[in-house]
Amino acid sequence: MTDSVYDFSCKTAAGDELSLEEYRGNTLLIVNTASKCGFTPQYAGLEKLYQKYKERGLLVLGFPCNQFGRQEPGSDSEILEFGQQKYDVSFPMFSKIEVNGSKTSPLYDYLKKAAPGALGSRRIKWNFTKFLVSDTGRVIRRFAPATTPEQLESELEELLPG
Repeated sequence: MTDSVYDFSCKTAAGDELSLEEYRGNTLLIVNTASKCGFTPQYAGLEKLYQKYKERGLLVLGFPCNQFGRQEPGSDSEILEFGQQKYDVSFPMFSKIEVNGSKTSPLYDYLKKAAPGALGSRRIKWNFTKFLVSDTGRVIRRFAPATTPEQLESELEELLPG
């Protein structure tokens, strides 16, 4: 039985397998991202949150996904380069995954069960759905794609130490 997000390993954008156990003790904001989406400018807000709160233990984790309007067609290296060049993204980025369907990433399967969406739906509706995870690895809340990173700040302030 899975108790937390720390029970999962994921492939980084660089191609390395990484146990999320490495992030134990950090508050996580896990986001399915895309480079050609109307919400793509949220990369800037996510990076701003990361820079502002990383010393207090916040980690933003980006998981590119091409399941919504084919808005993430690039390779992992192209996606990483896009985020770094266009939005100065320095938070951890992972390999492209699926968040719905028969090939759903095990991490996302867990996240969707732990924090269902509107009306109990487990399906991810679009790019930039966000999951807030406590420093103990417990999923606290799911946020809709239209919820901007700036709108999460007060909740992060309450959650983070210091």
